[in-house]
Amino acid sequence: MPAALDQLAINTIRTLSMDAVQAAVSGHPGTPMALAPVAYQLWQRHLRFDPADPTWPARDRFVLSCGHASMLLYSLLHLSGVKQVSHDGRVLDEPAVPLDEVKRFRQLHSRTPGHPEYRDTGGVETTTGPLGQGIGNSVGMAIAGKWLAARYDRPGFDLFGFDTYALCSDGDLMEGVGSEAASLAGHLKLDNLCWIYDDNGITIEGHTDLAFSEEVATRFVGYGWHVVKVDDANDLAALDAAYAEFKRTAGKPTLIVVKSVIGYGSPNKANSHDAHGAALGEEEVRLTKAVYGCPVDQHFCVPPEAKQAFADGIGKRGGDAHAAWNNKFAEYRTTHPELAAEWETMLSGKLPAGWDAEIPAFPADAKGIASRASSGKVLNAVAKRVPWMLGGSADLAPSNNTNLGFEGAGEFHRTPGGRNFHFGIREHGMAAALNGMALCGLRPFGGTFFVFTDYMRPSMRLASIMRLPVLYILTHDSIGLGEDGPTHQPVEHLAACRAMPNLLVMRPGDANEVAEAYRAILPITDRPVALVLSRQNLPTLDRAKYASASGTARGGYVLLDAPGGTGSASGAPDVILIGTGSELSLAVAAAEQLAGEGVKARVVSLPCWELFDAQDAAYRESVLPASVTARVAVEAAIQQGWEKYLGARGRFVGMTGFGASAPAGALYKHFGITADRVAAEARELLRG
Repeated sequence: MPAALDQLAINTIRTLSMDAVQAAVSGHPGTPMALAPVAYQLWQRHLRFDPADPTWPARDRFVLSCGHASMLLYSLLHLSGVKQVSHDGRVLDEPAVPLDEVKRFRQLHSRTPGHPEYRDTGGVETTTGPLGQGIGNSVGMAIAGKWLAARYDRPGFDLFGFDTYALCSDGDLMEGVGSEAASLAGHLKLDNLCWIYDDNGITIEGHTDLAFSEEVATRFVGYGWHVVKVDDANDLAALDAAYAEFKRTAGKPTLIVVKSVIGYGSPNKANSHDAHGAALGEEEVRLTKAVYGCPVDQHFCVPPEAKQAFADGIGKRGGDAHAAWNNKFAEYRTTHPELAAEWETMLSGKLPAGWDAEIPAFPADAKGIASRASSGKVLNAVAKRVPWMLGGSADLAPSNNTNLGFEGAGEFHRTPGGRNFHFGIREHGMAAALNGMALCGLRPFGGTFFVFTDYMRPSMRLASIMRLPVLYILTHDSIGLGEDGPTHQPVEHLAACRAMPNLLVMRPGDANEVAEAYRAILPITDRPVALVLSRQNLPTLDRAKYASASGTARGGYVLLDAPGGTGSASGAPDVILIGTGSELSLAVAAAEQLAGEGVKARVVSLPCWELFDAQDAAYRESVLPASVTARVAVEAAIQQGWEKYLGARGRFVGMTGFGASAPAGALYKHFGITADRVAAEARELLRG
């Protein structure tokens, strides 16, 4: 392609970015201006991507981790003619970013929000707002590329792997999650991962030397990365060579360090804070367009030659590659029909037939089993039949019971087809990588102690925003973990997780509720799940005496009703006792005490508020009739949120502060979380 046409296309990216930010009077024009050649050269000559079908499974992934530079991506999507994708994954016969959407940058309901949002805009691979998240996701995507190739490729059919590119900033590399992600990627030798580091020396407060003086290249060499340096972001030949070097490098991920000048071409604001985080101003835009040789009085100018350049470049190259892939996959489907069918089932979001056939039923047992232990048994029974369910823990697999122990499970760090991961003590990096894996069709899970969701929360929040089916296996869920003390005892974490929109929080009360929790949550593909589990043993309830655990799927159910407690005016219970998790058995014991005194007590198990709230009003009324205002809830956590179930009269038995270091039994007695206390609160309510 002639150099002049390259420059025209690059400058069109720049002017679109400037005009969009100026029209919105909001945004970051400097980085798109500086990185236009970097992204252009990647998309035009190296990225394996078909604009006519941005859902092509074998496409390379491009992640704009510096999401504040969103106009760079939107300009690329517009000029490449990328098609829009519906929320249910269908490619539509319309552009993802028509020019009118560029003009509506950062406006309500536009496809060009301030930071790229997954599902809103075709060609956006992940939501990248908080810095570091995008590169964290890219590690999961690279893992997925390796795993899919190992699982499904066969001799003569190299169909399922792909490369992942992430464009990142100083901020991405300063954030702790970026360090965790880089360390993990180096350890796993992800040679299909390329980060392109925009070394522009600017952050919002000013020059990076205010807070950042490390030698980035040296740090990444220490992580086990291959490092390439490009001294000028405008040197297309050097960029081309760097991308080619990445593709030749085996056994290591690649970091390309690119020196750029933020706001490149801006006469007065080059390499300035203003060019980073604010509109340039009309006069500055005019002057900059003059430097670029573009019409100074035209807004949102897109020369036909620029769009044609993209059509002749990534459009034709990506379309040809996709067509060849389709032909080869048709041959693969004939040659390897079972593997093809399995892969297509995975992509559809469905589960294999009989996926739950080996979920165990647990016999009644007064001594019981910790829900973390029963979870490990059920996880293995399910994952054995769902080949794309894979994951691990942040160095806690023996405690979280997340190891997949069935034949053939393997370990990813030893073979790319392995399904067990050792994420190391990198909770945030783990959670970010899980998002990237889910974005590629896998069903990932990650485990740690519940208290360490403090370290995972930003990635959990983004999984909830993107509605990704990530499973968090969170053990040691209360003061019941005992001697480790208050630093490890999550008293406020249930409330914090329940406050997060779209996140299902499931706290099962015995082994059979654990089994039914898995049965309920695996078919859910549009939200993440926090499965909250105990360290201590929980009695396995006798389901011949109590209601079936299948009610778990509805989020809440009547576990034990008072004699004659039909829910009618005449047979309604005197009091309702509500419990979750390890405290469910306390509610049961309290009900038995009260029954001996002639009090009709109903016990409600409420393991998942979100699922219960989604039931119809009639069902919720049948479980928690409004006429019964005497209610007691028990949970070894703070009360926040329980008010909606307890009403104005209800009582709560739980925590009001942090825990302490002692054996679990001593702690429950010390903090008054006992069956006796639950029964006493019920009596006081009934005395009026």
